Amino acid sequence: MSDLRNIIIDGREIEVDPAMTLIQACEQAGIEIPRFCYHERLSIAGNCRMCLVEVVGGPPKPAASCAMQVRDLRPGKDGAPPEVKTNSPMVKKAREGVMEFLLINHPLDCPICDQGGECDLQDQAMAYGVDFSRYREPKRANANMDLGPLVGTHMTRCISCTRCVRFITEVAGMPELGQTGRGEDAEITSYLGQTLDSEMQGNIVDLCPVGALTSKPYAFTARPWELTKTETIDVMDALGSNIRVDTKGREVMRILPRNHDGINEEWLADRSRYVWDGLRRQRLDKPYIRENGRLRPASWPEALSAAAAAMKGKTVAGLVGDLAPVEAIYALKALVEGQGGRVECRLDGAKLPAGNRGGYAGTVAIEDIDHAKQILLVGTNPRLEAPVLNSRIRKAWLHGAEIIVVGEAADLTYNYAHHATGPDALADLSMPEIDGDAIVIVGQAALRRDDGAAILAEAVRIAGDAGAGLLLLHGAASRVGAMDVGAVTDGGVGAALDGAEVVYALGADEIDVPDGPFVIYQGSHGDRGAHRADIILPAAAYTEEQGVFVNTEGRPQMALRAGFPPGEAKENWAILRALSAALDATLPFDTIGELRRAMVKAHPVLGALDDVPVNEIGTLDRGEIDASDFAPAVSDHYLVNPIMRASTLMGELSSMSKARSETALAAE
Repeated sequence: MSDLRNIIIDGREIEVDPAMTLIQACEQAGIEIPRFCYHERLSIAGNCRMCLVEVVGGPPKPAASCAMQVRDLRPGKDGAPPEVKTNSPMVKKAREGVMEFLLINHPLDCPICDQGGECDLQDQAMAYGVDFSRYREPKRANANMDLGPLVGTHMTRCISCTRCVRFITEVAGMPELGQTGRGEDAEITSYLGQTLDSEMQGNIVDLCPVGALTSKPYAFTARPWELTKTETIDVMDALGSNIRVDTKGREVMRILPRNHDGINEEWLADRSRYVWDGLRRQRLDKPYIRENGRLRPASWPEALSAAAAAMKGKTVAGLVGDLAPVEAIYALKALVEGQGGRVECRLDGAKLPAGNRGGYAGTVAIEDIDHAKQILLVGTNPRLEAPVLNSRIRKAWLHGAEIIVVGEAADLTYNYAHHATGPDALADLSMPEIDGDAIVIVGQAALRRDDGAAILAEAVRIAGDAGAGLLLLHGAASRVGAMDVGAVTDGGVGAALDGAEVVYALGADEIDVPDGPFVIYQGSHGDRGAHRADIILPAAAYTEEQGVFVNTEGRPQMALRAGFPPGEAKENWAILRALSAALDATLPFDTIGELRRAMVKAHPVLGALDDVPVNEIGTLDRGEIDASDFAPAVSDHYLVNPIMRASTLMGELSSMSKARSETALAAE
């Protein structure tokens, strides 16, 4: 404790780290300091001057608390601790002056501004400002930028805090915004008038303390006080980002990130933030039965009876889709194996070792990336597969980490040493190259290959030689949880389907079921799986039921229900429970609580919510590695699951992404 320093804040003495800024020390003391430009995850700009405090014994003027460290303070008289005041007459007058200055050119848009009710400027003007203005001159106005379909601009409201510029440059790693001009002519603008390309651009809407940057899809649809807010988990990738789903009646109006330092900090990828319109479109809202080649609506008793009749006495294969909660997977496994069938979750052919948790969930936590000195990426493009994780790798790179890539050479928003494009180079990647506090990240482009098991074993060898941790970057939110409950078949999906007379597809849309078997599809959207189905059982989406999801690092998290499924659609576990009764093989639970207790009793790791267990890697099968180059794991970042494919906004983003990737031709 000797490295701490005493400081007096508003008459109260506390101990703080001398490296802290004054604004952080005040927060530690429980004192709120107003701010606009300061953000704890961005560099310090010190340009809004709202966080002014008085330093006793210092210069006779207020000091910006965000830009001054505790170690910069001089001791008081006779060696007394330095003293800071946050509520003195000097501070009060300074804050009122700053607020009056900020409001000089600000328009009176509050009644029509989307930020109303959530506006930092509005809140702080009430708390720290004055109730009049001495400004009588004409207000300036700025032209609005077109930043694309996600972020709307009203630049006349901008107070030049530069949070958006710092985020897009430092965290997203794509410096597409900047500030030009000085004084009254200063304005935030995009380079060459281009739209934003970043997969993380929606975060600048959250960061904007005024209504200058707003969400285009959400604009003019709801006020914050009309919304019901539900804290839940994102399933658009396997990262398990913590989110808040805001609903108005039965409709999801927007999705926002929640802070979780261990996973997504307070950021969210655009595809997770703006996918909510896909929850409204192409939904399955009633059961269907295929007769004479055409699907016709049916009642639940009729559909369940038909499904039971199709399954009785037949060889059944259960396929687990990418978005299924663990409870539904556990119920499906019990139902199908009770009928003598097989269940498989590795529909993309990933060579994940069953029963070896360290081999499919890794040995480190996501937050360990922050402190890594070296990171080896094997067969992965994290910018497309998990943009928030990629920003975390970028943060480690900014702190000096060395990044080594074995795989495709792509723009990852940070510099890296490209070792090779094929996995055969792993054999000569020796220990000194990955020495120290290191992490090996293996992606789906490596695991989905025929030699995926051998590549994983080689990556584990490298990690073991270097004393490094292993992290597997999955693409499906349901994958680790399904592996935990043992939803696997020796030989993978091919062995599960071999000889199957009936296929029960639990949201399985990313696989083409071969012709021949009778297909029962249970899912939320009319996607590929429903097109192939002989019986369709409509189910809830991830915002419409409770469920546990285990993220890519092996952390179980509880997703809560934000709304109700449309029409006659039911929760996934309830459908399986009802079907088991129709099969005369009733599953031993009647509520989600009973199901969860049975699941946790059989698999205790699933009961430790928000905890990353310490995993050990068992023996892995070694094999021959093919020399062919890695192929990209993601063909279209914005269309990887049925909810995204139902979203018009994701379709627009996909089209824009393809247009940008095409080589521009010069005019003849």
